[in-house]
Amino acid sequence: MSLELTFTRRFCMAHRLTSGASAKCATPHGHNELVTVTLVPTRPERLDGVGNMVVEFGAAKRRWHAFVDDHLDHGLQLGEDDPLLAFATEAFPGWRLVVTPGDPTTELLAVLLMAKCQSFLDDEGLPLRCARVKLEETPTNAVLFTGTPAEVLPRREGWWSRADGSTS
Repeated sequence: MSLELTFTRRFCMAHRLTSGASAKCATPHGHNELVTVTLVPTRPERLDGVGNMVVEFGAAKRRWHAFVDDHLDHGLQLGEDDPLLAFATEAFPGWRLVVTPGDPTTELLAVLLMAKCQSFLDDEGLPLRCARVKLEETPTNAVLFTGTPAEVLPRREGWWSRADGSTS
């Protein structure tokens, strides 16, 4: 049996890559991103014939959408070793900064977002698991992550493992 809940959110985000991926990406630049998360029941069961829901959609996506809207949208992603981070933190204390372990690539962000989404689900006690995150950086470039974030992240602990709005 396969029953999936899927929802999408659009947000605008800027980032820069400093590890030499390309000169173009070393300049802070932005993208209109589209993130789609797919949730699956942790205890697949027959629908009950009354409410016929695994979980009410609003309950499943409320915290996730608030996180994307209030903490990612119009934010700036910087790696924790990026020299621009200290300047941005001091000069612009109100900026939405998303600090990542290493370059804030689309690949890394997809995995971090899956971990963050799961932390919300676990905190709410919802019988759901985040099974897939698709992050579209542009209309032609996307990353699809399925799996266990802890197995691919540079380290397990960080803002992505906390069930709050933190991004650094």
